[in-house]
Amino acid sequence: YLTRKFFNLWAKKTFGQVLPTKARCLYDQKILQKTFSVWKERWTVNRERKLSLRADSYYRHLLHNLIFKAWREYVCQRQGKRNKYYVAESHAKKQKLLRTWQHWLIYVEVQRTKQRMQTVALAFREGTCLRISWAVWRRRCCQIRTRRKMNILALQHWAQSLQFRAWLQWRDLYLNRQNAKQNEMRAVTHHVHREFKRCMGAWLEYLNVHREKKRQKALAQEHHQGRILRQCFSDWRLSWECRRRVHAHQKDIEKLSAKITLWRVFAHWKHYVVLCMEETRQCELAEKHHRHHLLVLQKFWNCWKSRL
Repeated sequence: YLTRKFFNLWAKKTFGQVLPTKARCLYDQKILQKTFSVWKERWTVNRERKLSLRADSYYRHLLHNLIFKAWREYVCQRQGKRNKYYVAESHAKKQKLLRTWQHWLIYVEVQRTKQRMQTVALAFREGTCLRISWAVWRRRCCQIRTRRKMNILALQHWAQSLQFRAWLQWRDLYLNRQNAKQNEMRAVTHHVHREFKRCMGAWLEYLNVHREKKRQKALAQEHHQGRILRQCFSDWRLSWECRRRVHAHQKDIEKLSAKITLWRVFAHWKHYVVLCMEETRQCELAEKHHRHHLLVLQKFWNCWKSRL
């Protein structure tokens, strides 16, 4: 007991208030704390990188789903329009054939009536009242011809008015559908932009909070390193190098995210331009087809009138 007592007194006078064992324990504790802090920073950086990669993949998957749904709706609408157009074209052909057949039957009946009237007129002409009957017959023939011409003109005017009304109704329906489709596309793009802005705002806020925490942690570490600068100079230098690399890596990540955002915006704009060009091309094709259809109808009608 006396030996231990004098040994403790000698150690205090020689090494001061802190014994070598306590100093060694404190040194080991500080080294463990710094190692744990460096490991924790690296783990946090890796976790943030994984979360950002997951968020990018989820956002890409969501955009692909939206694009696929819009494309599928567009294909269905286009197929429905094509089927309706084929049905309308077949119905128009049937109506034309029916009208042509009716006019041809009327023409044959009129020719037969004229032939009968001519035979009766010739037979009556050979009789006693040849001149009077011939004058009456000629007057009646003129009246019938004028009535038939007036009927033909009325039928032509009625058919043209029906065609013009049908074309106006089709044009109004097509314009309404195009406006509805454009409004839906604008709503979808507006919703996507709003969601993207909201996600970017939340992500930037998280980055600011994380930077503030890192700044406070760096200030605390600098204050702590000021107290034991001589003992931990090498460790502080290593941690400073690691922190500098992390900041450089974060700057590279921010630049890469800005480039990715610009690329996505350009891709959306390019897809929208392609859709607009496709719609204008379809409108031009529809107008061209309608004009060609009207020219064919006019040519067929002129041929029929010339034959008649």
